[in-house]
Amino acid sequence: MDIKSIGSKLIQFLKKYRYVVLVLAVGVVLMSLPDRKTTQQTATEDKPSASYADPTEELTQILSQIRGAGKVKLLLTIQAGEKTVYQTDRDTTSSDNSDSVRVETVVVTGSDRGQAGLVQQTIAPQYRGAIVVCQGADDDGVRLAVIEAVADATGLGTDRISVLKMK
Repeated sequence: MDIKSIGSKLIQFLKKYRYVVLVLAVGVVLMSLPDRKTTQQTATEDKPSASYADPTEELTQILSQIRGAGKVKLLLTIQAGEKTVYQTDRDTTSSDNSDSVRVETVVVTGSDRGQAGLVQQTIAPQYRGAIVVCQGADDDGVRLAVIEAVADATGLGTDRISVLKMK
């Protein structure tokens, strides 16, 4: 077989199966295009506050170390519990008339073959207010120091923190 006979057979093959070859070529080109895949975050779970490390014990110990505060008791009220934000994949597909969006949570398989969502971020609970009862609350300096410490630790405004005298 020489090159001319191979070329003529190839031309006959392409004439006979030109649509099949065209569909295959278009398919290869479309598969080589990058897909429009973006990653976004979405808050998917609002856990109760019990799962979050409760700061009241540690904060109570720190407040009792303030000079003149004496014995301290602390109550924090929670407005919103701890939130877990999972990693998600977002696929956008466009066609002639419409766009479709598919959002999936990224799942990780552990060594024990258990599956869990990939945690992107854990948001601490938001506090509504604080009540501090301490022995030295009748001293304005102690009261101010306690209010500033609680405000710094919880992110509360000073108007949402009450410091009262212990009996």
